[in-house]
Amino acid sequence: MSTSDGYILLVLTALPFIAALLLMITPSRERTAIIAITGLSSFVMFVLSVYVFQRYDWHSSEQFQGVLAWDWLQNVGFLGEHGIQIKVGIDGIAASMVLLTGIITMAGTWVSWKVRQRTKDFFILLYIVVGGVYGTFVSLDLFFFFLMYETAVMPMYMLIAIWGSTRKEYGAMKLMMMLVAASILIFTGIFAIFTEANIGSFDLTRLYAAHYSREMQIIFFPMIALGCGTLGGMFPFHSWSPDGHASAPTAVSMVHAGVLMKVGAFAIIRLGIQILPEGAQFWGPALITVGITAALYGAVSALKQTDLKLMSGFSSVSHMGYVFMGLGTMNVIGMTGSVLQMFAHGVMTALFFLLIGAMYDQSHNRDIPNFSGLAKRMPMWAIFFVIGALASLGLPGLSGFVAELHIFVGAFRAYPIVGGLAVLTAAITATYLLRMMSQMFFGEFNTRWDMLRDVTWAERAGATVLVLSILAMGLWPSPWVQRISTTLAQTIPGVSL
Repeated sequence: MSTSDGYILLVLTALPFIAALLLMITPSRERTAIIAITGLSSFVMFVLSVYVFQRYDWHSSEQFQGVLAWDWLQNVGFLGEHGIQIKVGIDGIAASMVLLTGIITMAGTWVSWKVRQRTKDFFILLYIVVGGVYGTFVSLDLFFFFLMYETAVMPMYMLIAIWGSTRKEYGAMKLMMMLVAASILIFTGIFAIFTEANIGSFDLTRLYAAHYSREMQIIFFPMIALGCGTLGGMFPFHSWSPDGHASAPTAVSMVHAGVLMKVGAFAIIRLGIQILPEGAQFWGPALITVGITAALYGAVSALKQTDLKLMSGFSSVSHMGYVFMGLGTMNVIGMTGSVLQMFAHGVMTALFFLLIGAMYDQSHNRDIPNFSGLAKRMPMWAIFFVIGALASLGLPGLSGFVAELHIFVGAFRAYPIVGGLAVLTAAITATYLLRMMSQMFFGEFNTRWDMLRDVTWAERAGATVLVLSILAMGLWPSPWVQRISTTLAQTIPGVSL
């Protein structure tokens, strides 16, 4: 990836904000113009995301590629020559997350064209979230990293409280209170890193090369892990996640569970493991304990749910537990599986929420026992859901299998008992998904739902993109594995093979 590709990263970050600005000056009554702006913007974001992922050269020995930087604030007070910069660049992990964001943003945009209430405002806020996500993944300055991180989180309150359903005000407030509280820990950790490095710069590449005492790393790594992990649904600070997902509108659930939760796990890697590797090694057992606890707890909780969206919300907690478990192994295989799981879970959970939203918009009901025989009434809906479910339970040939295989091998290498519990979690996952499909898809059709129709063309197109992503990673995982594993081996001191 050449330096000129850094301009693509800047364009990719700026494009959602530009689209939001264009929407601001577009009259609300011009629905065709709103659809055109969002459709074109999301497609360009998808194309650029694919380009960035494809252009990343995993053979290169450079830690970051496509690096561009401009000084923003320097030689002032405590800031040195490279104090705060607008600096972008990616590694193999960020390249995978950029691709994930492009896929889910395009699919989420298509299914959101059916939003009738304040459509323009909805897309403005949604694209601000997407811009913050892109900015977090490509930022190589700690100041702007945190700024983009918060930019991605803040609009979620209004997106859920205004356009959500069921207990939307409660879900939105609970989400914001917990994430804002978690940001205090991140903020504290960032300034501890800046002060300990004592180089007068927020440049991440320089911070990686700085020296940090072992005591400092052990004290402040948990702050980074807990602060960022709360956004990732880390147990026991996960309780906002099922409520938030259950209340959020379809596209917001897709972006939130599919991408935004991955921002939290990504930040643990960027700010915690890569900067404070000794602290990560020390707290690795705790991280893997939290991960397997979340995986088991989320799976058992999903097993007890009758609300389809709550089941998917607890399933997300369970699958994100795999992510933290993989990170806690501190070996390349397990950590590679963790990042693969971030991508795999992102596309499969976005598919789930797309399909659940498609059904809820017609029936205004999500209770599993109320439905039966849907495979006859909504065959395409059922086919898409089965593919997502099979990926979620780890069927070979689909994305979930590739990710879970790496995590399980890494866990068995580090802690065999944890590896066994992880396999048990996969069995529980298969149980609640297969039981749900048997109840909803087969048997005699409930005539109460005669109004139900199969997925629309926009929903079908979005689901197809997500299914193709699941198949692509499941059948040809090498592009992801090569980029991710090479980055982890090169950038994290002390990580074992």
